[in-house]
Amino acid sequence: MESFKVTKIKGNDKEAIEDSVAVEVPFTLIVDDKELVTLLCMPADLEDLVRGFLFTSGLIKKEGDINKIVIDHQHWVAHVELSNDSIAKELIFKRVYTSGCGRGTLFYDAADLAHKFKIISDFKIEKERIGSLVTEFQRKSETYLKTGGVHSAALADDKAILIFREDIGRHNAIDKVIGKRLKEGGSFEGMIIITSGRLSSEIIFKTQKCAIPILVSRSAPTDQAIKLSRDMGITLVGFARGDRMNIYSHDERII
Repeated sequence: MESFKVTKIKGNDKEAIEDSVAVEVPFTLIVDDKELVTLLCMPADLEDLVRGFLFTSGLIKKEGDINKIVIDHQHWVAHVELSNDSIAKELIFKRVYTSGCGRGTLFYDAADLAHKFKIISDFKIEKERIGSLVTEFQRKSETYLKTGGVHSAALADDKAILIFREDIGRHNAIDKVIGKRLKEGGSFEGMIIITSGRLSSEIIFKTQKCAIPILVSRSAPTDQAIKLSRDMGITLVGFARGDRMNIYSHDERII
């Protein structure tokens, strides 16, 4: 965070205050000496962001596809070296990209749409636990509480939040928690993604890449997110606030 002097007006009152704001940097990924993309993000948990972005974009299949990540914090550049047998070496620069919220960039090709797989999972969770996890999630959002300018994401099981990250972009925050889980070598089976942001089609694709059965947000879904989650076997929960929530697909997992 960075502090700025600002003028605050409330009704007829006017005063000078110090205000905390989120820091934003352009972060460039260079893969095997070729520039891939520049992400606008918070300068924290950058290795997690690199891993998660490459994985959820379908550009790597596993942690072992990455030989090395070197972060240049002076120029905000990540130098990534892929393993020789990585499929991404052939596909990574043949992708089509679309701009997401906050000018984030997401990579897809036609095969992603043509080969959607359905998530099969017997994982279930009580609705009360969803409410408790969302409450815990909100309490962890320290940067948001101070700045009001970031999104949060978390990876949880049916008991507690395991990984929590924040970023100016909702896509980045999700990639960070997924990247952290990849680094730890943990499974995504029986996991839940919790996000503060809007549930759009890009978020559904990221969830599917991990085969995570439940996606929860305090915010709203788009029509495409609902349609895709129904096709892909993802339980989509929006407007999760206290003891209230809307379940848009596969409600059998919320008991």
